[in-house]
Order: sequence, then structure tokens, then C-alpha cells
Amino acid sequence: MIKINSIELPALTDYIVSIMDISKAERNANGTVIIERIATKRKIELAFGLLTREQLSQVLNLVAPVFFTVEYVDPQDNAIKTGTFYCGDRSAGGLRYKNGRMSWKGIKFNLIER
Repeated sequence: MIKINSIELPALTDYIVSIMDISKAERNANGTVIIERIATKRKIELAFGLLTREQLSQVLNLVAPVFFTVEYVDPQDNAIKTGTFYCGDRSAGGLRYKNGRMSWKGIKFNLIER
């Protein structure tokens, strides 16, 4: 469903695409709103279920660079699109520690189009 730098991510529990208009808005002397749309960008909210420490490490390393390429399913265009994104804050919850290995659940982060 989604790839970062051509690498497919593990199975997702949440995949939410927000379509964000970046605009400059003001009112004229008559009180009418004037909007100048500068750009339309995507924000993709991702969440994962249970991941091994190797899977989590791979995912976090894929989003570590400032910018990276994302291939994703776009709901507006009904197509697979590619864009340059950056990652917001990342969170990961430790589920259990067994035999010296941590399992992770509830990993969440946003990808924001450049």
C-alpha cells in the first residue's frame, strides 16, 4: 500500500490521507473573503500493529532522513502517486520483553508532503 524509497512498509492498522490546501486568505474592504491557494499537499497518517524490533528499526531508519520518496495510494486521484515527504514525530510502544527481545505495538507517525 505504501513504499518509502521503494521499500514496502509492514502491514498497517491505520492509513489516513489528508488533503491540505495551503492558502493565503484575507477580507477586502467589502468583507468578502479573498483566498489565494498556493498549493495542495498530502499528509499521510500511519499506524502499525505488532512489529518485531527489526521491522521497527527498518521503518524508523526509512523515515530518518529529512526528505525521502513515498509511493502511496491517493484517494482523490484514485491512483498510486509518488512524492517527496518528511516525517513528523514518531512514537512506539513497547508491548513485551521476552527472551531479551522487545516486541513493539502502536507505532504511529505522519508523513507530510514537502
